Amino acid sequence: MAVLKRNRLAAKADRHHLYQESVQDTESEIDFVEHTWSELRGRPAEFLREDFCGTANTACEWIRRDPQHYAIGIDLDGEVLQWGRLNNLAQLDPEQQSRIRLLQENVLDAEPELADIVLAMNFSYYLFLSREDLLEYFRCVYDGLVDDGVFFLDAYGGYDAPREIEEERECDGFTYIWEQASFNPIDSTMTCHIHFEFADRSRLDRAFSYYWRLWTLPEIRELLTEAGFGTVTVYWEGTDGDTNEGDGIYSPSESGDADPGWVCYVVAQR
Repeated sequence: MAVLKRNRLAAKADRHHLYQESVQDTESEIDFVEHTWSELRGRPAEFLREDFCGTANTACEWIRRDPQHYAIGIDLDGEVLQWGRLNNLAQLDPEQQSRIRLLQENVLDAEPELADIVLAMNFSYYLFLSREDLLEYFRCVYDGLVDDGVFFLDAYGGYDAPREIEEERECDGFTYIWEQASFNPIDSTMTCHIHFEFADRSRLDRAFSYYWRLWTLPEIRELLTEAGFGTVTVYWEGTDGDTNEGDGIYSPSESGDADPGWVCYVVAQR
């Protein structure tokens, strides 16, 4: 009986819900997208395409913002798309649901209508391991945008990024654990896992696992330019003067701090 009690919280946990609670901040993300778009373009954006959309949490946030917004989410994983339909799209009203579609397709093969905005967040494009494959993806995005469309990506790095380490962060009712399990310096590929631990000490190990390449910002910028994008800008997070931590405000920058870990946005204009 003690074993059953100890494993109870992990056994009942929903990994997708935990991911959304611990990893995603869709409101801040769409705030950044809308603010940056308004600074770059003299018209409203309507159609957003979320690549590697997973549960389509971000696309749903876009839909909720404006009755003129519509979206498509693309992902290969049918199970995670179905979870998104049952848990995220189901929270939208019928009119909002009519403005979003989820496609179970490869982002390299999908040919939806041209988008104002394409998103590739949570480092999802790091799954492309070779220069040729990442360039092909960036070219697909370029071809999938309207003439003044904008591509938004995030990226991470820092001198802790290639290390084999574990980092813990307390969330509401659970602990989020990010593990960088292995790193190959010859080709920059790495294996990472997300684990969750609960108050009863039960764990959901390897709730998510990733095998990807740790791409650098110079590589990303050069490949975006090679793919045809005219302007590629890094938006770097500012620093709070009181806490010396990130302040959540991202601004165009040509210089960043040599921190142990950083996350930034990359904005590529067609």
